[in-house]
Amino acid sequence: MPHDRPTVAQVARHAGVSVASVSRVLNDLPATEQTRAKVLAAVDELGYRPNAHARSLKVRRSQQLAFAVADVGNPVYVEMMRAVEDEARARGYRLLVSSTAHPDDMLGLLDSLEHGYADGLVISPVRVNAELVDALRRVSYPVVVVGSVPDDLDVDNVRTNSAAGVRLALEHLAGQGCRRVGFVNGPRDTVPGATRAEAFEELAGSLGLDLDPDLRVEAEDFTLAQGRKAASTLLDRTVPDAVLGANDLLAIATMHLLTERGLRVPQDVAVVGMDDTELADVTSPSLTSVDLAAHDRGGAAARLLLDRLEGPERPAQRVTIQPRLSVRGSSDLGGGRR
Repeated sequence: MPHDRPTVAQVARHAGVSVASVSRVLNDLPATEQTRAKVLAAVDELGYRPNAHARSLKVRRSQQLAFAVADVGNPVYVEMMRAVEDEARARGYRLLVSSTAHPDDMLGLLDSLEHGYADGLVISPVRVNAELVDALRRVSYPVVVVGSVPDDLDVDNVRTNSAAGVRLALEHLAGQGCRRVGFVNGPRDTVPGATRAEAFEELAGSLGLDLDPDLRVEAEDFTLAQGRKAASTLLDRTVPDAVLGANDLLAIATMHLLTERGLRVPQDVAVVGMDDTELADVTSPSLTSVDLAAHDRGGAAARLLLDRLEGPERPAQRVTIQPRLSVRGSSDLGGGRR
């Protein structure tokens, strides 16, 4: 029966290799002799027969890369996309961009690229769940993930040290004499929301900052509109010495609301953001922000992907980019608050 034909995934399990390794062997791409022998033995034992049309599509390179993020309008992803596109163009590839706001969108994209629309994919998911991890293990084409992933996921990965970024921000504010530091975070069920919340809670105590839970609020997402709502909740509870926004959009929304309520930035409330996007320079006052190197992350991810296309058998690479603090007017208290 047609539905009883063995699949590539079954061949991979039988051979004890990845789906990507099976695909490379079947398409006569570079693979170690040991891997090739395992795959061919599994193919023979299971009676696997590849679809001739699908195989012909896989052998031909599309000269296209795909880039998928949750929100293509977010300035962080715009900067990342520019870097990916620059690297792709320099090596003769075009870039396809996809917005995958819902987790199902990402899963659908991973599946659709099996048809050969792109030779490889860079993704920066805000949520990494078991379903996505399983899907990443099954794909037969190269993928690079920007952001934190499980240590046992065998995939090229670029990440930034968000916890170190939170430390830079809090140490700066503590050095300015701020003790009641509010935190406007995004959803905690996202990778950045969870990482930055954990770092804030751990570091605030070690720096002698007020641990009042009323100082911490969570926005429904990382946008200006939701940042304004979360900041309003915070200011209805208390007026802190300073506020850390989990990204620049949340910090900017907080600054606008503080001004509307007659509070001066930074004299009454200092504000720091994270991401150091282009927006940080055009606010009034300009926004102090933790630079998480979106452009560098995008460039590193693109280079990993392009190198993977040329050397598919090399071990998965992990790149961690360290943050730095860009101090501007929103937190510059001169001699500090006493």
